Amino acid sequence: MKSICVFCGSSDSVHADYITAAYQTGKLLANKGIRLVYGGGKTGLMGAVANGAVEAGGEVIGVIIPSMNTPALAHIGLTRMDVAPDMHGRKARMHELADGYIALPGGYGTWDELFETVTWAQTGAHEKPVGLLNVRDYYNLLLAAMDHAVVEGFIYPEHRKALFCESDPDQLLNVMEKYNHPHDAVKRWMRED
Repeated sequence: MKSICVFCGSSDSVHADYITAAYQTGKLLANKGIRLVYGGGKTGLMGAVANGAVEAGGEVIGVIIPSMNTPALAHIGLTRMDVAPDMHGRKARMHELADGYIALPGGYGTWDELFETVTWAQTGAHEKPVGLLNVRDYYNLLLAAMDHAVVEGFIYPEHRKALFCESDPDQLLNVMEKYNHPHDAVKRWMRED
């Protein structure tokens, strides 16, 4: 993987452990020579992941929309800032630039990006790895809901297993690098078999 798109929250009003984990993730990506693609913000986990990568000498591409491209919200120290016309275009551009995806803790926007990415993998629109960084067990309840959906028949077990989850960013990258796309499950889901 040469490029990872990170989805994460932009709130500053969160536990310091989340900010630290985001910074460490950005630094790790830079140290491994992996380009960071993210939403372009300077606040919350978004700012921390970018700062970690920038301070470690990494390449960082932000993708932002015009209404967020303001001095109060946009990070100014990036390698490049792409301005997309709207949120749909922003997500499409981030997907286009990435070889894999990691969701750090976040809210609705992060979940929207995560679930769209997972859905695209489920339907065969991409074959890239997707992971969750489960800082402070943030994603435990969401993972339990996904496991329940498997039991109830709404998600194939192969698709559930294809969403990686670790509490350490280095371990998460290691498992993502070994990703094998569940082609048979995609065919069943799309009724191609």
